[in-house]
Amino acid sequence: MARIAGVNIPTQKRVEIALTYIHGIGRTKASEICGKCNIPRERRVQDLTDQETMQIREIIDHDHIVEGDLRREVAMNIKRLLDLGCYRGLRHRKGMPVRGQRTHTNARTRKGKARPIAGKKKA
Repeated sequence: MARIAGVNIPTQKRVEIALTYIHGIGRTKASEICGKCNIPRERRVQDLTDQETMQIREIIDHDHIVEGDLRREVAMNIKRLLDLGCYRGLRHRKGMPVRGQRTHTNARTRKGKARPIAGKKKA
């Protein structure tokens, strides 16, 4: 089991896919990292040499913000909006969609499970 950026990445998967298990690295960044390390697209994590693993680790540490640092940065950005009391901050505080989506219907992911209104009867 290879450990990169504090995350155990799966050994059976291709390197490009396995890197996406790290928070902050998607398919595009993973492809970019593999390109910089000259690792072929079809190479599996279990087939990586220690040298290649170290190279991947160094590139991620040097060029990308991942895992704890990224989570902390995002949390600080949301906290800043909450403290400012701006519209986006108020939407975060209420647990409503922040980016202008409709809320009359849909938005269940953000609002949570539908709650019945007491006293409202079907006509």
